[in-house]
Amino acid sequence: MEQRVNRVTDHACFGCGEQNPIGLRLVFYRRAEAVEALFTSRAEHEGYAGLVHGGILATLLDEAMSWAVIAKTHHLMVTARMEITYRQPVEVGQPLRVVGWVEQQRARSARARAAIHDATAGDLLVEAHGLFLRAPEERERAWWSRYVPGDSGQR
Repeated sequence: MEQRVNRVTDHACFGCGEQNPIGLRLVFYRRAEAVEALFTSRAEHEGYAGLVHGGILATLLDEAMSWAVIAKTHHLMVTARMEITYRQPVEVGQPLRVVGWVEQQRARSARARAAIHDATAGDLLVEAHGLFLRAPEERERAWWSRYVPGDSGQR
């Protein structure tokens, strides 16, 4: 059975919240040591004619890495640095598979990677790696109660 990682969606996060009318509404599932979501862009995600805007693709990658960090480390961290390689153009309406995983974790940081693949053909379209830093403890506790209730996050 698939385990959904981001179970609480009644907030306005642009990436995964259901309360954001223009958000992406991503749903991530645990896949072994990674998290994965499916996404199909719409016309409002367009950059150049017919292509998904690079900022939307960056958001998909950032969100995947962030949820991978949460699932692996049980800490809420913020993006400190992210580097993206756009390998192929991504067409509006093209079904995508977004995967994120953690490469290294430390007490106050994690290094993660993410990739966007064509969901049908499997081709690698965009990839990223990033550095994530733990939020201050008080903020992290507040975020846990809001975004991951029932799980203290302290393991």
